[in-house]
Amino acid sequence: MSPGTLRPPRCPRTRHGQGWQPLPVRVALAVDGLQPAADAVEDEEDALLRHEGPLLSQRLHLPTAPPRSFQLDYEQDCFRKDGAPFRYVSGSIHYARVPRPAWRDRLLKMYMSGLNAVQVYVPWNYHEPLPGVYDFSGDRDVEAFLDLTAELGLLVILRPGPYICAEWEMGGLPAWLLWKSDIVLRSSDPAFLAAVDSWLHVLLPKIKPRLYQHGGNIISVQVENEYGSYYACDYDYLRHLLGSFRALLGGEALLFTTDGARAEELRCGTLQGLYATVDFGPDSNVTEAFGAQRSIEPRGPLVNSEYYTGWLDYWGGAHASTSAAQVARGLADMLRLGANVNMYMFHGGTNFAYWSGADLKAQYKPVTTSYDYDAPLSEAGDPTEKLFAIRTVISKFQPLPVGPMPPATPKYAYGRVDLHKHADLLDVLHVLSPSGPIRSQFPLTFEAIKQAHGFVLYHTQLPRDVPAPAPLSAPPHGVRDRGYVMLQKEYQGTLERDGQTTLRVTGRAGDALDVLVENMGRLSFGANFSDFKGLLGNLSLDSSPLSTWLIYPLAIDAAVQQGWPHAALPQSSGRGRSGPAFYTGTFETPGIAWDTFVKFPGWSKGQLWINGFNLGRYWPRRGPQQTLFVPGSVLRVGCPNNITVLELEGAPSTPFLLFLDQPLLNRTLSPSTWTPPCLPVIPRLQWFLARSGVW
Repeated sequence: MSPGTLRPPRCPRTRHGQGWQPLPVRVALAVDGLQPAADAVEDEEDALLRHEGPLLSQRLHLPTAPPRSFQLDYEQDCFRKDGAPFRYVSGSIHYARVPRPAWRDRLLKMYMSGLNAVQVYVPWNYHEPLPGVYDFSGDRDVEAFLDLTAELGLLVILRPGPYICAEWEMGGLPAWLLWKSDIVLRSSDPAFLAAVDSWLHVLLPKIKPRLYQHGGNIISVQVENEYGSYYACDYDYLRHLLGSFRALLGGEALLFTTDGARAEELRCGTLQGLYATVDFGPDSNVTEAFGAQRSIEPRGPLVNSEYYTGWLDYWGGAHASTSAAQVARGLADMLRLGANVNMYMFHGGTNFAYWSGADLKAQYKPVTTSYDYDAPLSEAGDPTEKLFAIRTVISKFQPLPVGPMPPATPKYAYGRVDLHKHADLLDVLHVLSPSGPIRSQFPLTFEAIKQAHGFVLYHTQLPRDVPAPAPLSAPPHGVRDRGYVMLQKEYQGTLERDGQTTLRVTGRAGDALDVLVENMGRLSFGANFSDFKGLLGNLSLDSSPLSTWLIYPLAIDAAVQQGWPHAALPQSSGRGRSGPAFYTGTFETPGIAWDTFVKFPGWSKGQLWINGFNLGRYWPRRGPQQTLFVPGSVLRVGCPNNITVLELEGAPSTPFLLFLDQPLLNRTLSPSTWTPPCLPVIPRLQWFLARSGVW
């Protein structure tokens, strides 16, 4: 068979689970004086068992349960599960993008869609925030998530990295790796391998007892991820990973790789001993894509490890959309070939806090907070038209579970909530940076001061009088990623990584110059060179470099989680000032805590916390995302819900938020075209009754 020729697997169609069954044997045991009934007929085997006891099973070779197995069948071009032919139809879900109280709901909907497996990434940086410091609690309890998949009858295809891409901050690699500034990521660099080995020795022992061969539900484990798309092409690195995975998971674990379907990607991303799979979307030619897999794996199951049901969104772009009919048609084509398919994503979820990554495609492109992905299950976990189209296709190839699809989770429009300015950021540095500033002649990066995410403030003074407007400039790509500039606490404008790099300023010698730098997410795909954050070069005033900096690492999340600023008195600062400032407000739920979506009418860009939970970045001026998803599990019933907003550029003159019962993900609004709605807050149940037509 030529590499470009495809045929369905030759595995015979047998009912899953059929196999050898022992003939019934009547056995009577004489234990602790219990004897067979007096009228029992004792045959030869009964007598032998009663008299010779435990040695009998060895002599008669009585059947025992066959060992569990999940294997490749190169003869019949398929997987075999417990010896029987097996094909998976799977979907991707990322536990790190779904609040733990919603895990069961999302997984049950995936099961009821007809999937028999889920594909799961493990983000290294989500679990090891500092070297040797591990967190597997709460939303990070990957073992609890895996156990829940098993409880619901789903198999697991695990992708533990160490690199995962996933449009996740730094592709899942910890930012602290960059503390060693010359480290070569995803390579056989000894410093990188040492960190990887330490992590794998923590993670993989948690995985091994959950492998299918050991009674669990993990049928296969991916090594690295799309390595053929990375410049290094370091086979020693892949061989090292293969050895580590084998040593920690055992020789029976089915290990595989995933790469794009181009020859150059498969050349550098595959390795003997790792089964090679491909990924492609519904706009690809199925025959050509699987032909690329066959060029590396002439025999064995056909596998599309990432069949794209939609796509990610970038700030400033349009909301991605792929038609349900196109996705369903491509899925049917692959299933007719007997292929194994994982749909990426089946449920996308949300990039809470600072976890969204970025791409570098001619310019830096940060990913939105929403990871809706136009997936079959929406960001809020609701079944879509696409889900039912996929379910119909699956039903033609294998039976669907009995029972109805769980409904969409209830949503609630809590209405308008007024906010009040609490303080300008520059006036609360003692709260946000309790350790105080770091002094340096020139700017230091986030990594140099060991700050992973969020914000760092750089402070210096004008060295001379500037009576006429003079250029304050950053070197090309020297601001990673946005710098909010203030002179004498007055906001001057924003410097951007691949955008504006110069502002014109005036002032006097000794005037305070502050630059708040925001990390918008480290690169997660492609060349993935080390993406350092902060000011990577010196700022210049009229071509003269500025020096003598105070650098404040800001621990905003720690302060908010401890009750600030709601437990503090407002600061008496210029209330009309634009630039970075905190705003607060509260609202109560009318006896329920349902999912909702918050809109930012007239706001510019910033970060939102509710009850100390970091819901992520908002940026309505850039779009396309206009609302943030607020899980009901974040809200409180019977007491106020505390809202904290860090607005970076400028809040509306009358600041308020609007809580809706549906998202807005696909438009960009400008202040000139936005008209504020007249929608007061209706207390407690009145709002619900009004929306229901009862009030």
